[in-house]
Amino acid sequence: MARPRILVVGAGFAGVECVRRLERSLKPGEADICLVAPFSYQLYLPLLPQVASGVLTPQSVAVSLRRSQRHRTRIFPGGAIGVDHKAKVCVLRKITGETHNEPYDYLVLTPGSITRTFDIPGLEEHARGMKTLAEAAYIRDHVISQLDLADASESEAERASRLQFVVVGGGYAGTETAACLQRLTCNSAERYPRLDPKLIKWHLIDIAPKLMPELGDKLGRDALEILRGRGIEVSLGVSIAKAAPEEVTFTDGRVLPCRTLIWTAGVAASPLVATLDSETVKGRLLVSPELAVPGLDGVFAVGDAAAVPDLAVGDGAICPPTAQHAMRQGKRMADNLIATLRRQPLRPYEHKDLGLVVDLGGRDAVSKPLGIPLRGMPAQAVARGYHWSALRTNVAKSRVMTNWMLNAVAGDDFVRTGFQAQKRATLRDFEYTGSYLTAEQIREHVAGEAALHG
Repeated sequence: MARPRILVVGAGFAGVECVRRLERSLKPGEADICLVAPFSYQLYLPLLPQVASGVLTPQSVAVSLRRSQRHRTRIFPGGAIGVDHKAKVCVLRKITGETHNEPYDYLVLTPGSITRTFDIPGLEEHARGMKTLAEAAYIRDHVISQLDLADASESEAERASRLQFVVVGGGYAGTETAACLQRLTCNSAERYPRLDPKLIKWHLIDIAPKLMPELGDKLGRDALEILRGRGIEVSLGVSIAKAAPEEVTFTDGRVLPCRTLIWTAGVAASPLVATLDSETVKGRLLVSPELAVPGLDGVFAVGDAAAVPDLAVGDGAICPPTAQHAMRQGKRMADNLIATLRRQPLRPYEHKDLGLVVDLGGRDAVSKPLGIPLRGMPAQAVARGYHWSALRTNVAKSRVMTNWMLNAVAGDDFVRTGFQAQKRATLRDFEYTGSYLTAEQIREHVAGEAALHG
């Protein structure tokens, strides 16, 4: 009898935790596992702002799948671009561009999320996100290049546009990105003596009336006070009306000379979700408390792309797209898959949120572990302690701790690697959002492949 085939799509927090649990708990030969991942690492996404600011190296937040996975799992280098659930086939695209049909008995969808955008003129052409390792590396190079070019310029107008930076999105990603990069550029004064530090201006804007409302009113005000105290201009109730190569127009009418626009205004579920023709909640796949997709035999979903009922909150709430939920959902997903294979009852996912941490760089942070509000060094210790403990391998933990210590002692550097120096990559280029097939294309592709090999 053929062994059941388990296909896990996505190597984020949920996907990797699911695979690790399966490898540890399944008996030898009980099932075949395949993990679909475009890169050979799991990205520790919450630390990307520190990569962009140079506090951490890219390698320190890219945890190798080859180092941590046992040989039982086959890793497919590519991404899923469509699912034919009737034929139980997932259409994969290799990193070479070739397509491949992968049959499955059980499909675990953890494709994560992409940067949410709106129909704003010039946004996709001129904005950069903070969702991938490539984007963080690109933004670091770009910001340092603006300092270099402003330092070399004799034009006051050019200097003004190169030294103004706009971050859209007052959530965790946007707030931490603005805080960490502002600290980097302000520390540049002694390295760029020809630049007036007063010309370096960071703007953090959000259409919401509050900064990080999840923190509560007090900590939200504390974070706002820290940012404004460091010279970051925070504008709430404001967004972008238009983006151009050398200026940004705000919805309140202001036109700002600016060549750096960082867009972190929320996330949307992976476009893969739309190929399943299944019920969604705010764009995320509706799943049962046991993490199964209703009506699709053998299909499960967890993480950012799934609307998992938050039983700890109740009242129809769904789990927020955070790392702590994704990791725990991945573990429960593995347990339920094993229970399915062994014809045992499934258990619902339930987890009480442990709290929030926001690292604002240096000694600045706000945190709310287990509902306890903290600010300053105690909050920083909690924030970094949480991130450090969440890294999966000792190698990753050693690299991150070494980077933190080195930055604390030696300070920032201003090295450009030349990444994407000659090409302005767009949000679509970084996140491959144009790669997915329609439902009709998927059916035609699967039927064509079956006829060809039939």
